Amino acid sequence: MASKPDSLLPADIMELQLSTIDLLISMFPSPGELEVPQSTTECMEKLRNWCESPNSAPSGILSSILLGVHLPIDDGEKSIQVNISIPLQCQDLEIDQPPPLSYSLRQPDWLSRAEVARLTAAMPSDDVFETFNYIQTEAIRFIEARPSSTPESKTSQRGPIVRVWFYFPSLSTREKRDDIVNYAPGYGLTGFVLAGKPGLLCLEGDSGDIDAYMRFIKTHSWGDIPSHQKKVSERYRETGAIERAFTDMSEITDSLGERGGQRANRGDMQALEAWLNDRGLQEAFEKVIF
Repeated sequence: MASKPDSLLPADIMELQLSTIDLLISMFPSPGELEVPQSTTECMEKLRNWCESPNSAPSGILSSILLGVHLPIDDGEKSIQVNISIPLQCQDLEIDQPPPLSYSLRQPDWLSRAEVARLTAAMPSDDVFETFNYIQTEAIRFIEARPSSTPESKTSQRGPIVRVWFYFPSLSTREKRDDIVNYAPGYGLTGFVLAGKPGLLCLEGDSGDIDAYMRFIKTHSWGDIPSHQKKVSERYRETGAIERAFTDMSEITDSLGERGGQRANRGDMQALEAWLNDRGLQEAFEKVIF
């Protein structure tokens, strides 16, 4: 049986939705805080006129209005885009409360995909103020949970640079890989991670910083993984007159040769060998892979 088509909200409920939009516009009046397309403004004007005289319903009204709020975080030092959908239609015309708003977050460059997912998972939706307060509070917690040192202060080095190579029998989970990349700059580390079977992690920096970083990753990022699955071993630690071979921390999984295996999870070791050889790291490849 076909479902009943949606209809415009009753006039009194529509007024409440329009009031919510007006509230958002008044809360974020500065340029760049909230962008309201001309089509949205025209739609709102049609609906206001209809609410005052709800005879024939206006044509061309979408099922919802979408707004993007650039919500300030950390006293305005950062921001995150909150996309808000305000419903204008429903099936049940006997409702006495507006349909709930829905929210989604656009990932900023200072949050990992995993952090945005965790932030979104518990986001309330009953009240717009509660939602904004939750996002601002939880985002600051993510920032405060990170190491306080900056990459610049770490790069000056408290000790000599070392290069450490870690071997994974298997490394696949996207959010864990993202954490490996995103948390490394906070410890002043450079290098790369290669996912697959096997997986490989190379870290350059102060020896103590590398050890602290690995403890943090195992405790926090991998905290939900059973201990028997946290299989990673240090294969090779280069010391002496080491100069950084990498300028940042990155993942090279999707840019390194063809991938094989039933699930395309086996990396091209010949491509990896050539890639490392171009960076003067042939000896490390032989010690780590073989």
